[in-house]
Amino acid sequence: MAAGVTLVRCTAAQPPPVAGPSPPAAAPSAASAPPAPVGATVHPVTAVELGASWRPGCPVEPAQLRRVDVQHIGFDGRTHRGELVVQEDLVPEVITIFEQLYLLGFPIEKIRTVDHCPAADDELSMEDNNTSAFNCRRIPGSNRWSQHAYGRAIDLNPLLNPCVYAGGGFQPQNAAAYLDRGRTDPGLLHNGGPAVRVFTDRGWRWGGYWTTPIDYQHFERP
Repeated sequence: MAAGVTLVRCTAAQPPPVAGPSPPAAAPSAASAPPAPVGATVHPVTAVELGASWRPGCPVEPAQLRRVDVQHIGFDGRTHRGELVVQEDLVPEVITIFEQLYLLGFPIEKIRTVDHCPAADDELSMEDNNTSAFNCRRIPGSNRWSQHAYGRAIDLNPLLNPCVYAGGGFQPQNAAAYLDRGRTDPGLLHNGGPAVRVFTDRGWRWGGYWTTPIDYQHFERP
């Protein structure tokens, strides 16, 4: 990023790891695996609650969406709770996926709905390493709705798992250190890795298998 640019964070959480400082806490070993997660909770959402992430003309109505509260392991190795908004029919799968990620000890820095960011800005959410799902937005550079606009996509640890374009560009803008996919920091997603399989074994598509862009953070359910 250009010198002097100030990032607007979506939350007051601790900053995500960057190249140089110590990486996030290692995932628990089998001997110290976390206990079974406390059950998720599911709630309907309103247009007011969705804030800037929804507006009239979006491809789904608030009544078709649900807010899912799940447990996850944070980069501090502790249990946290976070919230995702997804399409109603995906709720059981999403609950199962995050239960499995929790039992794997796969760390997720934070899970917040994108309305926590000014104007529900996707770039700001990614720069903040925020895992999120629903956001009524189009695919960058096109007029087509993203699967996020339907509540059928999840971006997981997006700072550590950037979207890389054919011309060399990438998002988020502060993810240069994580273009090196040989890194083994906890929270990175790798081809055939257990966290990726938690999604793909259930019929979700991983953007890390795409050719352009290669979207390492992105999972979507057809």
